[in-house]
Amino acid sequence: MLVDAVRSGWQVSIRRACDALEFDRSTYHYKSRRSGQAALEQKIKEICHVRIRYGYRRVHVLLRREGWRHGQNKTRRIYRELGLQLRNKTPKRRVKAKLRDDRRPATRSNETWAMDFVHDQLASGHKLRVLTIIDTFSRFSPALAPRFTFRGTDVVEVLERACKEVGFPATIRVDQGSEFVSRDLDLWAYQRGVTLDFSRPGKPTDNAFIEAFNGRFRAECLNAHWFLSLADAQHKVETWRRYYNQERPHGAIGNRPPILLQTHVGAPSPPT
Repeated sequence: MLVDAVRSGWQVSIRRACDALEFDRSTYHYKSRRSGQAALEQKIKEICHVRIRYGYRRVHVLLRREGWRHGQNKTRRIYRELGLQLRNKTPKRRVKAKLRDDRRPATRSNETWAMDFVHDQLASGHKLRVLTIIDTFSRFSPALAPRFTFRGTDVVEVLERACKEVGFPATIRVDQGSEFVSRDLDLWAYQRGVTLDFSRPGKPTDNAFIEAFNGRFRAECLNAHWFLSLADAQHKVETWRRYYNQERPHGAIGNRPPILLQTHVGAPSPPT
């Protein structure tokens, strides 16, 4: 502090140093009553080190779960002081999308699923495809399946396995990809009483739920890991899926994990 420098340099009292600098002595003698925040800073660093794509709001939710009772503004202040702000490299879209009039929001789990593919690669450069599926009501992901190639029969296999665990959906939203318009998937959907709701060509906003999920999946899992083999990719993707379903706070459902809204009753396929 400048007052201390004047005192030591000129060998004068605090009063004379403050008077010379026109500095209020009460300010010089003030001692902060704020409790130490080193432990909180360390905890925020630990969370952000593991969950590198988390903003301060989601970090605050995790802190509350562990018993911290300070306000969100304090979390934001420390988060910014530590330089942990996210930098989004892709610009936001400026085109207003209009939702399809014949689609209504889901009101229960297993009412509407959404399905799509995400592309990635192994450390060796071998191309990788991941089939992503999400329940649009609960945001629960019934399956994430990495493979080198996918055919219609492979999609059916993944769906059948997922449906045996959480029940069959009434509707699945998909795009016009060859795997989704295949005879195998069409026959499976007919036999199980599942409606395939196809997006309009060139309209990714028709399946916005899966597009948003794919963005989180890529940022928090695919971009955060090197995959050494297909088995390694399957293990890491499944680990992230379980974390996403059971622990990760989701802002669209009140910062709760999706599993709390998902009905796990092993429901049979919907009546035809």
